[in-house]
Amino acid sequence: MEVNSFSPMMPTSPSSMINQYKFEDEPEGKDLFVTVNDPESYITAIETFVTYRIVTKTTRGEFDSSEYEVRRRYQDFLWLKGRLEEAHPTLIIPPLPEKFIMKGVVERFNEEFIETRRKALHKFLNRIADHPTLTFNEDFKIFLTAQAWELSSHKKQGPGLLSRMGQTVKAVASSIRGSAVKNRPEVFTEMNDYVDIFNQKINLLDKISHRVYKEKKDYFYELKEFGPIHTLWAASEEDLGDTLKGMATCIDQCCKATEKWMAALSESFFPVIHEYLLYNEVLMGVLKRRDQIQAELDSKADAIYNKKAENGQ
Repeated sequence: MEVNSFSPMMPTSPSSMINQYKFEDEPEGKDLFVTVNDPESYITAIETFVTYRIVTKTTRGEFDSSEYEVRRRYQDFLWLKGRLEEAHPTLIIPPLPEKFIMKGVVERFNEEFIETRRKALHKFLNRIADHPTLTFNEDFKIFLTAQAWELSSHKKQGPGLLSRMGQTVKAVASSIRGSAVKNRPEVFTEMNDYVDIFNQKINLLDKISHRVYKEKKDYFYELKEFGPIHTLWAASEEDLGDTLKGMATCIDQCCKATEKWMAALSESFFPVIHEYLLYNEVLMGVLKRRDQIQAELDSKADAIYNKKAENGQ
């Protein structure tokens, strides 16, 4: 049976589906499963973009169906992240992969990049789904279940109360920009200092590791050229033939070992460091928003104090 990619599947009571879905390595008590797959590229006269299929399976009673299938593009994920930050300004919202910017537009749609982004978007949604608070956010539910036109309509709605409060906080914070928060608890001052130092160190580690990788890569390409030279040389030097062949074999082994080391660094080390960088940026943003809320509180406290002073109380 074909299912429209923008429509939920036939409604079924979630409570009746509890024992009908079996998932590999299913955590006990887990009731929301989200998968990001099947990327599709679209080329129009106005823009070119990629959409991803989001498949959701759930047994939660607040959902009207047990399974949904929708398609979303990267800007939809950005919208969701923004709404989560507005609704939960002091929670750590999982990071999204950065918007890809390169001189060559076509490279943005190569298979390797799209697959890397798909994995990152899958991780982003599942981290939200597994979060004890974010998983029940109404915008998250709408993101997973709404048809394309419904999501567009929802995006056009004006900001809610929490969003307007966030705008007020930003306005107050901008008015006192440059001055320290007066009543910030010591624990948050220590946390800010720690995050700043960690940010410097992790960025330095990232730069050094990429520089080492580049040097190792240059060494690798030199080895690839150097090995065949010894093989050709061995063919023309009868007395040194065995020695030169041995050197060629040794160089080839070094070449393979270097290539393996580079692959490990690229596949295992760099992604971890990059996630630290992204999460550190998120944490810095959370601490900044906490300071903004503190600034608003201080401002209101000062206003109340001044009003009482004017009234002679």
